[in-house]
Amino acid sequence: MSPTPYEIALSTDLYELTMASSYHVLGKSGRAVFSLFIRKFPPHRHFFVVAGVNELLERIQRLTFDDEARAFLRTLPMLRPEFVESLRHFRFEGDIWAVREGTVIFPEEPILEVEAPIEQAQLIETLVLNAIHYPTLVATKAARCVLAAPGKVLVDFGLRRTPSLEAGLAAARAAYLAGFAATSDVLAGARYGIPVSGTVAHSYIESFPSELEAFRAFARTYPGDPILLIDTYDTLRGAEHAVIVARELAQEGRRVRAVRLDSGDLVSLSRAVREILDRAGFPEIQIFASGGLDEYELAALEAAGAPIDGFGVGSKLGTSADAPLADMAYKLVEYDGQPTLKLSTGKRTLVGAKQVWRRVGQNGAYVEDLIALREEPPPGADWIPLLHPVMRRGEIVELPTLEELRQHHRREMERFPSWFRRLDPAGTYPVRLSARLASRQTEAERTVRAREGL
Repeated sequence: MSPTPYEIALSTDLYELTMASSYHVLGKSGRAVFSLFIRKFPPHRHFFVVAGVNELLERIQRLTFDDEARAFLRTLPMLRPEFVESLRHFRFEGDIWAVREGTVIFPEEPILEVEAPIEQAQLIETLVLNAIHYPTLVATKAARCVLAAPGKVLVDFGLRRTPSLEAGLAAARAAYLAGFAATSDVLAGARYGIPVSGTVAHSYIESFPSELEAFRAFARTYPGDPILLIDTYDTLRGAEHAVIVARELAQEGRRVRAVRLDSGDLVSLSRAVREILDRAGFPEIQIFASGGLDEYELAALEAAGAPIDGFGVGSKLGTSADAPLADMAYKLVEYDGQPTLKLSTGKRTLVGAKQVWRRVGQNGAYVEDLIALREEPPPGADWIPLLHPVMRRGEIVELPTLEELRQHHRREMERFPSWFRRLDPAGTYPVRLSARLASRQTEAERTVRAREGL
């Protein structure tokens, strides 16, 4: 499932190679700083949760151009033969600073910065964007679901509608990082140690002479405490059948763990099902719901007081349906010790190697962010840095476990003020530039305008 070195090497946009080829022929090898950031929020977003950094580092470390990859590149007439041959010895030997996965970031804040000879830094651009963009969108969507249904069990059901099997893995990992409890993706369980969860489909129920027989058959063959899908025909009758099976299992010292709703008016149905279960003496049987849910449906169900204990969130999570892309960019901000920038309308880049500082208030809550030059000292004792070295000279410095990153994200969200933890907060979290960065930015813009006669 993991891409091979050949696939990693060729999973790039052609212009990364044409630029690198030109750099190579020209002998242009100065040290470059590239910054990865998101320019602006898409609709219905007021923060991003970073994900995908670990995967990126592992892919960069595996990036080589073997005989097969070079053989294909030699067929491309736009690449110089001497450049293609030089790739025989390619290894990324640069440095990367990045925020820890699970960290909340805002537009224009660097997610990571790459420092390397320009040819190397250019060649990894597509890998960087591909590794970070999609997982960050899904982690952000998942974090919003967690905010919408605090304390509820959330399970990723998105695999069947993610863009690919690999995307399903990335989505399951990102959702778990952001606070989901489990996934339906068995491979994600095997690869990342994420708890896996699932019941049966309606087809299982339909394959038996009756719903009650299907419930009994599944309960008899399932090694643990079953979850029964009760809405194939009539949800309330399904709940009554679940009670019959629960009574039968109780005689064996077993129990029905939960019933699952997958359609209909979940507020009214969950209330009616809860009443049936409670009246029968089974208040411990939980209600689990699924079916086209996202953070808005979760928030509405919570606001209505629906007695639902957990939710399966699938299609809209795995596609980040309401915000399926972010304006994420990987831009050169310094070359050979000199600041570089774009002046394109709406596409400003902030010059130089940078650090993001986050101020912690007296109550431990985050107050504001400051984007500064990396060379600047800390703004004060109550500021913490967000970017840390994760790769030195091509070697991974740190690779936190998924559990560590999950706990980091949980602590992150807890430290933002309560108004921020709403789906549509009235306020805006403040992010500003340091005076030195703003001054260097102004100076660099003035220099470029004068040089280009603008």
